[in-house]
Amino acid sequence: MAKVKFPFEHRSKPVIPIEQFYKRQLKFLGYALILLTVSLSIGMAGYRYHTGMSWMDAYLNATMILTGMGPVDQMPTPGAKFFAGTYALFSGVIFLSTVAVMFTPIVHRLLHLMHIDDLDID
Repeated sequence: MAKVKFPFEHRSKPVIPIEQFYKRQLKFLGYALILLTVSLSIGMAGYRYHTGMSWMDAYLNATMILTGMGPVDQMPTPGAKFFAGTYALFSGVIFLSTVAVMFTPIVHRLLHLMHIDDLDID
């Protein structure tokens, strides 16, 4: 079986230099951006397909749902309403996942610096 490489240094290793930390943070911000772009694309395609909205209106509605603001336009059909509700649930999970991805290197570094991860709670 292949050994999986963990993307962070082990607690027994020293904290990485700040330059490497910035590179790691940029990489994770890139992951978050990809996650948001894919999610926004799904929303735009769904609004376009189910409601016949223009791409700009589909973009507006998808971004408003993705950020938790709520829909802008009324959904004309039951299929559109079902899509909008499902996309809203999906967006809530994606929003929280994106925040977690963006902050993972920061939290790891803070825990590493404070040696919190040395505590074994049984």
